[in-house]
Amino acid sequence: MATTNFLIRFVLSIIQLPQMVGDELDEATREHMQQHAEQLSQEMAWLLQELEQKSQEQRIEEQSGFSWGALLFAALQQWQFWAIVGVLVLLFGLCWWLRKRSRQPASSSDEESSRSDREQVEVEEEDDDNDEDYLGRFFEEHIQWPVQTLATDCQVAKDLVGDVLCVLQVLLSNSFFPVLQPAIGVGNTFEGWSPDEKGIIYRLLVPLQPRRGHAFHLELGTAGDMPARNFCIHVELVCTCTREQLAENMLCFLHHPKEDLRRNQDPSLLRTLCTGSYLDVEKTAHWFQQLVKDAWVVLPASSNHRLMVLPSSRSCKFQVTKGNNKSLFIEMIFGVRQGSSDIFLSSHTTEAISTPSTMWSESYAAAEVKFFRHMARRAPRDSFHLKCLQLCARILVGTGFSTYTLKTAVMHLLTTLPLSGWRRRDFLLRLQDIMQYLCCCLEEKRLNHFFFGNERVPEEIVLPPAFQMAKPVNLFQHLVQDPAAHAEALRELDELQDRLTRLLIYGC
Repeated sequence: MATTNFLIRFVLSIIQLPQMVGDELDEATREHMQQHAEQLSQEMAWLLQELEQKSQEQRIEEQSGFSWGALLFAALQQWQFWAIVGVLVLLFGLCWWLRKRSRQPASSSDEESSRSDREQVEVEEEDDDNDEDYLGRFFEEHIQWPVQTLATDCQVAKDLVGDVLCVLQVLLSNSFFPVLQPAIGVGNTFEGWSPDEKGIIYRLLVPLQPRRGHAFHLELGTAGDMPARNFCIHVELVCTCTREQLAENMLCFLHHPKEDLRRNQDPSLLRTLCTGSYLDVEKTAHWFQQLVKDAWVVLPASSNHRLMVLPSSRSCKFQVTKGNNKSLFIEMIFGVRQGSSDIFLSSHTTEAISTPSTMWSESYAAAEVKFFRHMARRAPRDSFHLKCLQLCARILVGTGFSTYTLKTAVMHLLTTLPLSGWRRRDFLLRLQDIMQYLCCCLEEKRLNHFFFGNERVPEEIVLPPAFQMAKPVNLFQHLVQDPAAHAEALRELDELQDRLTRLLIYGC
C-alpha cells in the first residue's frame, strides 16, 4: 500500500506542477518544483527502508513455515523493485529538466530568434541525444565505481610472464619437459572487468605441448557429468628411431636399452612429472614454481621488483612488488589444448572438494576472453555491458550466486539484444534485463551453458565439434534435483534486487 500511495503521489505531483509563465519559469515556481524533487527523493528512501523491514518479516515467516501471504509478498516485491527503478528514472529526469530550464535566459534575443531552421534542427537533435544520455551520465558519476587500472596492469602482468617464459624456454630446450607456449590472459581482469579494486588476481594460462618422443592423449574422467568435466592426460612414449639423426641423435625411449638411456639421456616425462602414465598437476606446479624462482634472478625486472612465490598446489602464484610498494598478484595456470580449439584442460579448479592430482578440469576461460574481445570490437564506444556486469557482480557477495552464473546470463543477452542497446543511456534497461533474465531462468530451473549447443557463439571462437553438436547443458540442474536449494535461490534473488535498488539510490 505504501508503494502504491507513493507512486500515485509521484504521478500527481508531476501532473500538478505549476504551469510555465510564457517561455520561462519564475523563481518561486522553480524553487517549488525543486522542493517537490527533494521531497520525492526522501520519500523514496523511506519507502526502501519499509521494503527492507517487510523483507525481514517475510524471512521470519518463511522460517516458521510455508505462507501464501509470504509468497504473494515475494511476487509483489519484484513489482515494487521495478516500480522504484521506474520512479528513479522519472525523478532524475525531473531534476535534469529543472536544471535545464533554470539555465535558460529570461528572454530570447533578436539574434537567437533569427537562427536558421537548419541550426535549430541541429541544436534540437543534439539536445535529444543529451536528454537520452543524461541518466547514463548521472549514474556513471553517482555510483562509486572501484578505482582500477586493469588494462595497464594486465599488460604489465602479461609482459612480466612473457619474460619469464622466454628464459624458461631456453633453459628447457634440451630437456623432455613440456614445451611452454605463450601465455593467454584469462579471467575477468583480462575480459575487462572486476567487481573489486582490492585482491585482483591477474591469471594467465600457459599451454603445454609434448616434447619430442612424447604424445598427450585426453581421457574423460569417471566424473564426466556436464558441465564440470574432468579429464586425465595420458602421456605416451613415441618411437623416434627413424628420426634420431634429425633429433640430434636422440635415443628412442621405446627401443634403446634402459641402461643406455639412463647414462646418455635425460629422463622422459613419465619419470619426472607423471604419476603412473598420467601428467600430474601437483608435480607440474611444484616444478614450475622452482623454475620461476630460478628465472627471476636473470630478469631485468628483478633489480627494482620483489618476487614472492605464494603457496599453491595446482598453479604458480606469486606477488610482484614494485619500488613504490604497489603489488600485483599473478597466477600462472597450466593447460593442454583440445585439438586446435579455444577449449583447454586446465590445472585450475574452483571446486571446494579435493581434486585428484591427475585430474585436469575442462576450461572455457580462453574462449570467454575471446568472446568479450569480440564484443568490445563491435559494441559502441560508450557501451556499458562491462559496467553492468561489474555492478551486478558487486551485489552477489554472500549469496549462492556465482559470478560465472551472472557472466553466463550477460553473455546470452549480449548475443540476443542488439549491441547498440548497451550504450550508457540504456544502463537501467539492461540492468532490468539481466535481473529479469535471471528470474526467468530460476523459475524454469534452467540456465544453459553458453558454449554447448549454442548457435549464437561467434564464429571466430573455435570449439570442438562435439560442443557444436551437443545438447544445451543446464547450469541449474542442481535446482531441479533440490527443491530446498531452488527456494533459497529465489529468496536470494529478491535480496539481490533489494541490493541493486540501494546501490542505484545511494551509489554504494
